[in-house]
Amino acid sequence: MFRAQSLASSHQLAIRMTLTVRVLAALIHRDGRWLLGRRPAHKRHGGLWEFPGGKVEPGEDDVTAMARELREELGLTLTELGAVRCTVHDTGSPFEIAFVDVHAIGEPVAHEHEALAWVALHEFGAYALAPSDAACVRQLRDAASSDATT
Repeated sequence: MFRAQSLASSHQLAIRMTLTVRVLAALIHRDGRWLLGRRPAHKRHGGLWEFPGGKVEPGEDDVTAMARELREELGLTLTELGAVRCTVHDTGSPFEIAFVDVHAIGEPVAHEHEALAWVALHEFGAYALAPSDAACVRQLRDAASSDATT
C-alpha cells in the first residue's frame, strides 16, 4: 500500500514538473515606489494588481523574455536584469513566478494592463494584489524590516 501511494505521488510530481511554466515578474523600483499593473478583467486574477511581466517562451532566456515583456506590456527598454528576490508557485496553475529586480528606461505605458500605479511599500495594503504578488510583497516587507533592524 505504501509503495503504491509513493509511486502515485512520484507520478504526480513528475507531471507537475513537466507542466511548470516559468514566469518572470519585474520588480521595478523608482524613487521609493514599485510599479504595479492592474490585470485585465478577462484574465486569470482579473482586476487584481501585479508586478508586470509574463511567461518565458520556449527558446528564450530570462533576459530576452524580460526585455520582450517590458517592451510589449509597458513600452520600456530593459537595461539590467538583477537578482531573483522571491519565487512563488501560483496555486491552481502551472506558473512558477520569479520576481526579479529590473532596471529599465522610459516611462511606462499600460499596453496590457487596465492601469498602472507607483506604490510605496507601506501602501501595498490599499491594493488588491494577485495571490503570488501578495506573497512576494510579504517577503519584500520582511526583508525591509530585517534591513531596518540591522
